[in-house]
Amino acid sequence: MSTKNNNNNKSGFEIRADLLCQAEGILSSNYHREVDAIHAHNDSFPNDKRPLPLREITGEEVIKVARQLNEFVNEK
Repeated sequence: MSTKNNNNNKSGFEIRADLLCQAEGILSSNYHREVDAIHAHNDSFPNDKRPLPLREITGEEVIKVARQLNEFVNEK
């Protein structure tokens, strides 16, 4: 059995990469929930349609959220 899969044995690079992936997932999920809510609103209120947000998730946003996750993980 390999110990590589054990979280305690991950390198700093692997931990940062995981945090970046998690941060991107959070931002993407938040965006999709926002779009879904607007679709639901527009379906329910055809006379009060809201525009869909046009945005991209930037590297800076992903890094900011990853740092927040890292701070949380490192709390004592």
